[in-house]
Amino acid sequence: MENKDLSINTKEFTLSRSESYDGRKESYVSKYDEQNDVIVHFVSRKKVKEKFKVGGVLDNEQSNNWKAWLYLAPVLILMAIFLIYPLINTIAISFMSNYNYVTGSFDGFTLDNFGAILGLSDINGYRDNRLIDYGFLNTFIITFVTVPVSLIIALLIAVLLNSLKWFQKVYQVIFFLPYVTNTIAIGMVFSVLFDQQGVINYIFGTDITWIYGADRWTAMVPLFIYIVWSSLPFKILILLSGLQGIDKQYYQAAKIDSTPKWRVLTRITVPALSPQILYLMVTSFIGAFKEYSSVVALFNGPGTSTGSYNMYTIVYYIYDNLNTNTSLAAAAAVLLFVIILLFTFLQLWLSKKRVYY
Repeated sequence: MENKDLSINTKEFTLSRSESYDGRKESYVSKYDEQNDVIVHFVSRKKVKEKFKVGGVLDNEQSNNWKAWLYLAPVLILMAIFLIYPLINTIAISFMSNYNYVTGSFDGFTLDNFGAILGLSDINGYRDNRLIDYGFLNTFIITFVTVPVSLIIALLIAVLLNSLKWFQKVYQVIFFLPYVTNTIAIGMVFSVLFDQQGVINYIFGTDITWIYGADRWTAMVPLFIYIVWSSLPFKILILLSGLQGIDKQYYQAAKIDSTPKWRVLTRITVPALSPQILYLMVTSFIGAFKEYSSVVALFNGPGTSTGSYNMYTIVYYIYDNLNTNTSLAAAAAVLLFVIILLFTFLQLWLSKKRVYY
């Protein structure tokens, strides 16, 4: 504020104080103009180097920030080594031509790697369409079938478990067992169950070839069941913990109003569990896009028969080319990263209107 010669007759008024907010000091002086019979307020504001105060108490945390960074340093260093550096290195390799995994040499930078994995250009004299014909389609089918189905089943089981008074802990342990069981061991059990001479065909009196020698869409059935069953325990645990935190007054009010159970589920339970559902959707979509171990466990490879790629996924393509065509594997990994990132941001954007905290 510029200093000006004010031609008014004033005298000191009762108010004269100063306040500090966000590092800026404001001074207020009020004076009375006798001639015009008005009160004039003079305000000055200047930057001061003062520590922030909350309720008159000095905030010492600002001076201790270096301690927080010191405590976080080990984790940040590990993240930089095992997360940030590999990500940057993978992005760089995806643009390298003829990258050698052992020596680290390459012939320059190019965009042909992305064209090759998308089947738009030739690589090493032939065109590789495995990712387009099998990898993308299988991965998207697995994701958009298993994630919604597993979430719905997990929600129903969690609601039933929450209503149990006896043996609730025992049932929780039973449902959680698949989560701590070896993935390959579970896959071997499912392979026996869905064998042509296995238990499933015996129970239903059928003679369907589910695993080895099956066509693409028939083999999807045991794969879906395996993925949904193995992913249920974690979802049930998260939803059950969310259910136990819901205020019981909502259910008591619904009981007084004789609200149907299905309406209680859709109008009270699901909205109250929306933060947990959002978390499970984001993590489940990420996990489904990276599906690999289930294919190995069930089919012992990418196909239902020797030389086929019926069960090929994006991650299987990455592992398949990691040593022989590292640049292609890196390009596929970057493409998968972008897809997961887009779907994650999309879910977070949609959640702004559907999630209640």
